[in-house]
Amino acid sequence: MLIFRSAALSDVGRVRSENEDRFLHDEAAGFYGVADGVGGLPGGAEAAQLAIDELAAALRAVPAGQEADLPAAFRTLNESVRLLGQRMNPQTGIATTLTAGLVRAGVLRIGHVGDSRAYLSRKGVLKRITEDHSLENEVRRRRAMGELVSYRESQRNALTRCIGQPSPLEVDVFSETLAAGDRVLFCTDGITRLVPDRELGEMLAAAASPQAVVESLVQLAVRRGGPDNATAVALFADAV
Repeated sequence: MLIFRSAALSDVGRVRSENEDRFLHDEAAGFYGVADGVGGLPGGAEAAQLAIDELAAALRAVPAGQEADLPAAFRTLNESVRLLGQRMNPQTGIATTLTAGLVRAGVLRIGHVGDSRAYLSRKGVLKRITEDHSLENEVRRRRAMGELVSYRESQRNALTRCIGQPSPLEVDVFSETLAAGDRVLFCTDGITRLVPDRELGEMLAAAASPQAVVESLVQLAVRRGGPDNATAVALFADAV
């Protein structure tokens, strides 16, 4: 049997005037995750907040003993964000990433859209659970299939999927059976663009507590210039 410790932290950084990141952190309910309002569009904070609020409400509404349908929940909140965007910014809409999920009976289930990330550290070895939905990764995938495609370097981080998009939403879903000693991290790209996976993994494995690692990662991102909002949610699994 496992018990869980967790913590969450967000910082606006040194450049942005508003924090458009949001996090889901409900240890009692077992809900965790992050959302990053898409920069350059008005309403990013509202998009991220609505996505987090609606996902939490959808997860709480799942009857006991039933498994949450994460793709359906994500598609429903995608429509809510899209409709809010039509009211707030009819020309371009609003959007957010969302990487979040829940723990039930020792199993972590994650839904993922965008370029926020989830990681698992087990016995000191870091695994990136999610894959960024970026133009760079999409081009790499298509090239591997033999297609001749290219992109401008300035567009490499452009999102190919986001919450609030008008087209049908494809949702990545992952499941991880947790073991004693496992450490899970959700974070936005305000951290991952400044902290390489190797360094992130070392910090996650060495941290004494979830609070310590979220503080270390967020503070490090800010010290390295803080060009974006930085948000982290950490979950540690311990043996009873």
